Amino acid sequence: MEAVAKADPRAIALPIIYTPDPVIGMSPDTLYKKLLEGNDPETGRPVIDEILDVLTKPQKKKKNGSKPSTEPAFPKEIKPDTEDNLQQAFYNRGWTDGLPIILPTEERVQKMLTGTKHSPDEEVGQAYDHDHHEIIKYTVRDIAVAAVMAGAKPEYFPVILTIASMRQSSIVPSTTAFGSMILVNGPIRNELKMNSGIAAFSPINQANSVIGRAWTLMSICWGYARIKRTLWSSQGCNELYNNMCIAENEERSPWTPFHVDKGYKPEESVISLFRGWAMVNSIGCAANRPLHEELSRQYTAIPPLGSRATIVMDPLVARNLKDNEGFETKMDYCRHLSENIRIKAEDYWKTDHIDMLVSSEAARGVEPFATWKALPDDALFAPFHMPENINLIVVGGETSPLWKASEYGYSGSASVDKWRV
Repeated sequence: MEAVAKADPRAIALPIIYTPDPVIGMSPDTLYKKLLEGNDPETGRPVIDEILDVLTKPQKKKKNGSKPSTEPAFPKEIKPDTEDNLQQAFYNRGWTDGLPIILPTEERVQKMLTGTKHSPDEEVGQAYDHDHHEIIKYTVRDIAVAAVMAGAKPEYFPVILTIASMRQSSIVPSTTAFGSMILVNGPIRNELKMNSGIAAFSPINQANSVIGRAWTLMSICWGYARIKRTLWSSQGCNELYNNMCIAENEERSPWTPFHVDKGYKPEESVISLFRGWAMVNSIGCAANRPLHEELSRQYTAIPPLGSRATIVMDPLVARNLKDNEGFETKMDYCRHLSENIRIKAEDYWKTDHIDMLVSSEAARGVEPFATWKALPDDALFAPFHMPENINLIVVGGETSPLWKASEYGYSGSASVDKWRV
C-alpha cells in the first residue's frame, strides 16, 4: 500500500498512520479498546495520540520526487524459445491466470482476427495501467492476443470483443471476494454451441469456459491482478477462472429473455455483465412451501445494496412460478419479492457492508435509508424497494427445480452484432 500511496502525488503531504487491523466482527467495547486505545503497529505509539498530533500539530513536509513503484520492465515481444520456457515466461510476467495458455504466435493471432470485420488497429477500449500509472488503449489486435491465450476460436471473437468494449475488469481491486458473471443471449448462443442446459455452470463446455476465461486474461493483462498493488482480496474468488459464463435457456423459459427485458430485440445477440459477492446454491425445495416463499426466506439472509439481486433459476422453477403460482411476467415476481422480503432493522444495519456503505447515506438524510435507520431494532421492513433491480435469468437442464440466489448487480449489456464479420 505504501508503494501505491507514494505513486500518487496527492498523498505526498499526508502522514502515515497505521491502525490495528482487522477491526471487524467485534463488540463496540472490544473495537474501542483495540482501535482507539491500541498502538500503531509501526511506531508502538497509541493510535489516537498520533491522530490528534496530526490534526493539531505542525507536520514535517515530505520530500517530493518519490518515483512510482513499478513492475519490472519486460520487452513487448518474447524471443523464440521452447514451449515450456515460453509458458513460464508468460507466467513470470503476470500475464496468465496460473493455468497453461495457448501461446499467441503471430499466425494464431492473425487467424483470430478473421473472426471480426474490424481493423486490428481499431481501439476497443481503455484501461488504467496500474503498473505505470497511465491510461492504456487496447485494440482489436490486443484482444485477439488474449483470446488466443484463452483458447478461443475465431467465431468466439465477436463475443470477447464485446466484453472488452464494455471497459470493465472481471477482477475488482477490493479486499473482499468479488465475483463476476457473463450472460449471453440471442442467436449466437446456439451458433457457438454454448451450454444453457444441464450443468451450464460446470467446466464442460468449450465456449462457456473459453469466453469467460478470456475476460479474466484481459483483466490480468490490464494490471488487475498484482498482489498488494491491485489485488487485495483476502481469500479471492475461484469464480473468476471463467466468470460463470453462461447462456440463457431462452427456448425453455416461460418468460421473455433477459436481453429483451433490457430493451434489445429477440434476434439480437447480447452480452450482459454482473458482479457481486454472494452466490448461494439452493439445496432443494421445501416439501410444504411454495417456491416463491422459499426464495423470499433465502433472501432475508442477504441484505441488499441498491436493492439489487440476481436469481438464476432452472426452467422448472420459472414455469412453476408462472403456471402454478400466478406470476405471469418476471416483473410480477420481482414486485412480489420486493414487497414480501422483510428483514429486521437490527439485522440489516449491523451487517458489515450495509454499515460501511449505507449508514453514511442514512446520516445524510437520503431516503429511504434515513427512515429505515430510525426504525426500532425489531421492526421489519422491505429492503428490496426497487423491483427493477432484481434480475431473473433462466438457466438449467430441468433435472431438478434448483436456483442460485445472489446479490449480484447488473453492470450493463452490449450488442455482439457490431463486432461480427
